[in-house]
Amino acid sequence: MTAGLSDNYSGRRSAGMTAGERKVILASSLGTVFEWYDFYLYGSLAGQIAKQFFSGVNPTAAFIFTLMAFAAGFIVRPFGALIFGRLGDLVGRKYTFLVTILIMGLSTFLVGILPTYAAIGFAAPVILVILRLLQGLALGGEYGGAATYVAEHAPHGKRGNFTSYIQITATFGLFMSLIVILLCRSLMSTETFDAWGWRVPFLISFLLLLISVWIRLKLNESPMFQKMKEEGTHSKSPLKDSFANWSNLKIVILALLGAVAGQAVVWYTGQFYALFFLTKIVSIDGTTANIMIAIALAIATPFFVVFGTLSDRIGRKPVIMLGLALAVLTYFPIFKGITHFGNPALEAAAESSPVVVVADPGECSFQFNPTATASFTSSCDIAKAALAGRGVPYSNEAAPAGTVAQIKVGSTVIDAYNGSDADAAAKKGAFGTGVAEALKTAGYPAKADPAQVNYFMVTVLLTILVLYVTMVYGPIAAMLVEMFPTRIRYSSMSLPYHIGNGWFGGLLPTTSFAIVATTGNIYSGLWYPVAIAAMSLVIGILFLRETKDTDITK
Repeated sequence: MTAGLSDNYSGRRSAGMTAGERKVILASSLGTVFEWYDFYLYGSLAGQIAKQFFSGVNPTAAFIFTLMAFAAGFIVRPFGALIFGRLGDLVGRKYTFLVTILIMGLSTFLVGILPTYAAIGFAAPVILVILRLLQGLALGGEYGGAATYVAEHAPHGKRGNFTSYIQITATFGLFMSLIVILLCRSLMSTETFDAWGWRVPFLISFLLLLISVWIRLKLNESPMFQKMKEEGTHSKSPLKDSFANWSNLKIVILALLGAVAGQAVVWYTGQFYALFFLTKIVSIDGTTANIMIAIALAIATPFFVVFGTLSDRIGRKPVIMLGLALAVLTYFPIFKGITHFGNPALEAAAESSPVVVVADPGECSFQFNPTATASFTSSCDIAKAALAGRGVPYSNEAAPAGTVAQIKVGSTVIDAYNGSDADAAAKKGAFGTGVAEALKTAGYPAKADPAQVNYFMVTVLLTILVLYVTMVYGPIAAMLVEMFPTRIRYSSMSLPYHIGNGWFGGLLPTTSFAIVATTGNIYSGLWYPVAIAAMSLVIGILFLRETKDTDITK
């Protein structure tokens, strides 16, 4: 870039935000909020979607398949980053904004009118997954464009502050989806909402799509990209320049492993796995869980800007690494605290009447199958599914080969059955009744007792989790933008971001839930985010350089 442009941006370090800069941030942020709203509806309505589109399998498998379909949108995000990152570096940032918002909005609207499994059979989940893949591709191109666009408008020394508003958009999108869902729930009965009311939030997205397109049409191209295009110095092959050049590729790898992967698992633990934990493990009703999550988000969200601005002063690296360290050290006690304050009866029952699954280890499967080819009919799988579906912690005890699995609840023993048995249907009812009665007698609650929930303390713990999110996520956009040159910035930063958030983060709820279902330890799923965050902490401290003073006009 020219010296004039560089001097202009560095000279504005202490100047206030101009009207034009506020317009850039507002327009980029609002459009991205709507995209995240679309994307999060699926996760927030996982329970209803499981019933509508995966009703051909048992409830535990249906929920896991629903999470896998949710994860499918994350899996393809890196491919969206490649496709739209290339377009962004070749054609421009603004053009990519329009394409991604159209794909996202239309895909979400179609989910709202998609026939259920009961209506069109296997085609329903297939079409649902296709729409999720389209959403993932669009989102893969969205974030890099928004972060790059805003950062290239920001004065030197204020990029952390400016881009932190983009970081807020994901939380605002989730917050908005929760609010719309809560309003729909409050205006109709549970039966109505489960039957068709869950579609309303998806249908509303069409109005948001119109608003977003109108906003995006008002944007001008990034001044840095426009200048580069006029001078003919933009990359003719951004993917090759980004990933076939080792000097740039190694920075991409360091960005992924030393920052983004850890940021991703902290983000999804604090906002998604926390919600799954509240509803599926602690058994707090969905409306109450959503309200507490919404309150935590409302309290903590301003800290995205606080930590983004702080990173302009002390650096991106110290803020992000501190957030990772706190997550690694405190996740287990925080989630144990959520159980203690959210469902004390469950905690007490687990201590006084521990549950044990006695089974042949050779018959026990990992509790999900992405291709839906496994039927999970062994007595071990049936026993574990019965307990996991109720959020009941249990330990495992090996039995001789060929032994039919048993569930021990205190001194009570319930024999499981093999799903392939001729009388399996008859045994299923008796088994379910026996397990339910034994758990009830031992003090295991079917749901958390609202009178015993300490709403204040649970919300405090949830807020702490979201504060960790703001620490690692607030400065990450500025850091990624500053790591790569203008000519290949969109492509280079988008891929590590979406591999980290799409794969490491997006697969977290599914992986953690499956680990819990398999091990029986309701906290064992936390080892996944703790291990990934610890990896990024070590790599980041040792190998990542500080970027806050980088001149991004070059």
